[in-house]
Amino acid sequence: MTESNTDKRPWAGYIITALPALFLLMDAVMKFVKPEPVVETTVGLGYPEHLIGPIGAILLISLVLYLIPKTAVLGAILLAGYLGGAVATHVRVESPLFTHTLFPVYIGILIWLGLYLREARLRALLPLRS
Repeated sequence: MTESNTDKRPWAGYIITALPALFLLMDAVMKFVKPEPVVETTVGLGYPEHLIGPIGAILLISLVLYLIPKTAVLGAILLAGYLGGAVATHVRVESPLFTHTLFPVYIGILIWLGLYLREARLRALLPLRS
């Protein structure tokens, strides 16, 4: 790759990182605010209302770890676990496949792609060749 492409890679990673990060931040905040649609949806998925706050705290802590460069890989691993739980929940309640069940997978792909592009150590560990 040319040096100009190398210089652009981290910036693309930051932009791609921002998309799922903003979505997950909004999701975490809504779990603390608890508007009626959030409560109804969470209870409809089989979780008791008193767990909405702790779920939001787990998400927020994982997201903060993901956004701090020194702990980004740990945060990505924790977010992958969190999103895996979301997939399992949607499979259990038989949600529509592409819109609900796989949505956390789409977010997870963006999380890891953003991290891959902005973190040279991860690119060295997992080199993709053309």
